[in-house]
Amino acid sequence: MSVASPNAVRLRELLAGPDVVRLPGVYDAVSAALAVAAGARGACLSGATVSAIDLGLPDLGFVHGTDIAARASSLVPALGAVPLLADADTGYGNALQARRTTQVYAAAGVAGLHLEDQVAPKRCGHLGGKEVVDVDEAANRVRAAADSGTGLVIVARTDALSVRGVDAVVHRCRAFAEAGADAVFVEGATLDVLLSVRSALAADGRPLPQVYNRSEAGGPIDAGPSDEQLARAGVRLVIHPVSAVLAAAAAVRRTMTAIVGTGHAAAVERMPWDDLTALVGLPELLRDELRYAVPTAAREMEGS
Repeated sequence: MSVASPNAVRLRELLAGPDVVRLPGVYDAVSAALAVAAGARGACLSGATVSAIDLGLPDLGFVHGTDIAARASSLVPALGAVPLLADADTGYGNALQARRTTQVYAAAGVAGLHLEDQVAPKRCGHLGGKEVVDVDEAANRVRAAADSGTGLVIVARTDALSVRGVDAVVHRCRAFAEAGADAVFVEGATLDVLLSVRSALAADGRPLPQVYNRSEAGGPIDAGPSDEQLARAGVRLVIHPVSAVLAAAAAVRRTMTAIVGTGHAAAVERMPWDDLTALVGLPELLRDELRYAVPTAAREMEGS
């Protein structure tokens, strides 16, 4: 029997709730702490972000689940009770690898993952040249992840829309629901596609919630359906996977240019040092240090 972690339970509750919940992308402990401070109810970790930050490579299948799990384990403590939904790409192999990936993610503190139906090596969902595996293989990846004994939230993603059309998407989402997915995620979905998936799953008696991707890789992020429209289509989680890392990269570029050009970064807006150290817990740790400090008299007595 699967025993879900408290954060997996929280993520499942968000999926079952009435609201559209926005999950900002995080990529390290500082961005995770900032998401918590902003009031985020959940966060997401993108494989494309991990590939860029850890490997310096684009999202063309270079990153592995162990890389994403390692990055997740470094930022999960900063998230505390805020659940993390992590990218699991294709599961990194067949159904057995997908099951093992789910177990590795659970050990890293991840609350849920999204698992896609591309062939390996995969490509960024917004690039051309994608291919998808057959529906049975894709569903078996989902089934194996759901059978992993971890209690993680399993979001089944399909990239079939741009290569096989809406009917294939609906067919795959039905198969994913039957395989035990907790939610479905149609990459590149329009509102009409979301509504079609919602209607089909409801007709099957499996009205699973949906996840929507609001990524800069897919075009303008201020376009697309509103939260109200998404809610009517059954969307409960909206991921913003790369917004923070793109903003951070732009800020670092300005800072590097200023340092090289002027000898300092005074003209660049920066977080004050005291704010950063407070964010990562310096005041509390200094208080703990005093609590455990050995009194001066005791040290002198020991040395006499």
